[in-house]
Amino acid sequence: MRVIDMHCDTIGILHDKKLRGQEISLRDNLHHVDLKRMKEGKYMLQNFALFVYCGCGRDLWDEVCAMAGLYQEEIAKNQDLILPVYKYADIAANAAQGKMSAMLTVEEGAVCKGEIEKLEKLYDIGVRMMTLTWNFPNEIGYPNLDSTREDKKDFLFVPDTVRGLTEKGREMVAAMENMGMIVDVSHLSDAGFYDVLDATKKPFVASHSNARSICRCVRNLTDDMLKKLGERGGCTGLNYAPDFLTEVPHGCENPGTIAGIVEHSKHIVNVAGIETLALGSDFDGIGGHGELPGVQSLERLWDGLHKEGFTASDLDKIFCENVLRVYRDVLK
Repeated sequence: MRVIDMHCDTIGILHDKKLRGQEISLRDNLHHVDLKRMKEGKYMLQNFALFVYCGCGRDLWDEVCAMAGLYQEEIAKNQDLILPVYKYADIAANAAQGKMSAMLTVEEGAVCKGEIEKLEKLYDIGVRMMTLTWNFPNEIGYPNLDSTREDKKDFLFVPDTVRGLTEKGREMVAAMENMGMIVDVSHLSDAGFYDVLDATKKPFVASHSNARSICRCVRNLTDDMLKKLGERGGCTGLNYAPDFLTEVPHGCENPGTIAGIVEHSKHIVNVAGIETLALGSDFDGIGGHGELPGVQSLERLWDGLHKEGFTASDLDKIFCENVLRVYRDVLK
């Protein structure tokens, strides 16, 4: 088993703790993700997202740069376990040294403030994937879950099929593709997904999104989106957030189950093919998952999928090979 996870928010948690004057450690902590447990859990590569909240009250560019600095410090301190990825060949080179790989990503395109120059600076410091929006409209485009919307009725279940990428967003997406930065459509509106499909030629990803036919939350992808994503050569990363996996009555506890992940996995594979499915835990960005408490527990997910008919070859594709294919096709 080799594990590649396209999305976690651990750097953001460490950054917030540092701002409060608390001790931090990427190597060993009590959060969902640390390097010691990643090593034990047979991780090959972890994408570390820099999630910047638009309502944080601080300058978004300064914030993402500070978080990138913390990431670089923590990786530098732990080179005995993990090394950064800047190009596709780095992944194999790191593995040949017995080291895990870390890839830097950004979650919230608003940090660029609509400036291609800032996007280029992100690339220069190692960012190789960017989630175009979070839950706020920005210079690039519009999300499905729009936190600025006054009418919150059916907030989780009504997608935005009208507002997609802006003209600046199309320009930014083209620049990302040209420089070898992976476009991530998780959080993006339905209209935005199709705009990305139209504006790009290379594979793109939904780093942490599930199947909307199984759970109606609009953070998940429709069957048509899954098919189009697969036809382009991209993939979607299974998100372990219980509320994106299983619908429960309002007010009821939803701890999350492996069975819920299995249901989404089967559906995505049936609709879009085995090559479209990957992992995107959202660890340290979600409250937790009752049966997957952290990076140490991925063998449980492997076993749960295997018992439900996924072969070892299928699981190799889901757990690492599909993501490696996308990275090979896009990274320079």
